[in-house]
Amino acid sequence: MVQKPAFGPRQIQMELKEAIQRRRTTNRAFLKKPVSEEHIRELIYAANRAPSHFNSQPWDFILIQDREMRNKIGDIAADSMKQLIGKGDFFKRYQKYFRFGKKEIENDKSGIHVDRIPAPLRPFISKVFGPTGIKVMNSLKVPSILGRDQGKIVRESPLLLAFMLKKSEYRPGEKSGIYSLISMGAALENLWLTATSLGMGIQFVSTPMEVPQNWQKILKLLAVPDSHELMAIYRLGYTSESIKRPTIDWVSDQRREFEDLVSFEFFGNRSRPQAGK
Repeated sequence: MVQKPAFGPRQIQMELKEAIQRRRTTNRAFLKKPVSEEHIRELIYAANRAPSHFNSQPWDFILIQDREMRNKIGDIAADSMKQLIGKGDFFKRYQKYFRFGKKEIENDKSGIHVDRIPAPLRPFISKVFGPTGIKVMNSLKVPSILGRDQGKIVRESPLLLAFMLKKSEYRPGEKSGIYSLISMGAALENLWLTATSLGMGIQFVSTPMEVPQNWQKILKLLAVPDSHELMAIYRLGYTSESIKRPTIDWVSDQRREFEDLVSFEFFGNRSRPQAGK
């Protein structure tokens, strides 16, 4: 029988509000330290406490700790990143999210601020999205740099987690499919906040999903059955500010303000109703 973690002051190291405020996507490497069995159980227990339609618990997880398996997934991630950047697909798809100046990110309050760029590349940033952008990036070996960094941090992550949904519940186009996705989001946030409280970080390993043939390699490697849909892979580990950031890196701390997010009574109405009316 699986023991439920006894959540308490010694298990959860910070209050929920602090965990929410400190939650981040971890772009840099993790400490070279295995994730403890106790913490793995706390993470999965927290994920499984998320709400789900009719308590269906439509998820299953694969935990990948074996070095050879992590190396193989890291190689696939590296190749995927190199392909996406080299062909220009990545920037074409996600161009609207990139910000290259502090003033730009502060004004927009969304997207990612690419704040760490090697000095030789900085003069060419303005050309990245121009007609010669792909050629410039390839000549400066940007795809190789990003692919190398991506492969390294995935291979060296002490824990990879594959998140699956049962196809019996996750049925796109039906209400059950929508409900399953809502439940998945709740489970992931539970897991993420618990990881934050334990001094851990998480990052979505998204690049293999962007290259269909590489995603098929992942499915085969993990022996994902026909009864399940592999939704995402995450890398996890213990964090430290002392760890060097990747060669090309970004931050995404900016958030839109309350007044920009909220309408009262109907969309677009920014006027708060008077009390009692």
